[in-house]
Amino acid sequence: MNKVDVDKQLLQTIYKLQWEWKQSDAIVENSVEAADAAHYNRSLSQAKYLFLLREARLRQVSAAQYL
Repeated sequence: MNKVDVDKQLLQTIYKLQWEWKQSDAIVENSVEAADAAHYNRSLSQAKYLFLLREARLRQVSAAQYL
C-alpha cells in the first residue's frame, strides 16, 4: 500500500467514526436514562475519532485532496 491508499482509508475511517459518534451521542441525548454501555460507546467513538483526526493532521491529510 502506498501513502495515497493509506490516506484514503484513513479518511474513510474518520468519516465512519464521526457518524458512529454522532449516532451514539444522539442516543444518549434522546434517552431518559441512558445505559452505561451507551455512554461507554459514545466516549469510545469520540476517542477513536479524535485520535485519527490528530493522525490525519500529522500526516497532513486533507479531504480536499481526494475530492
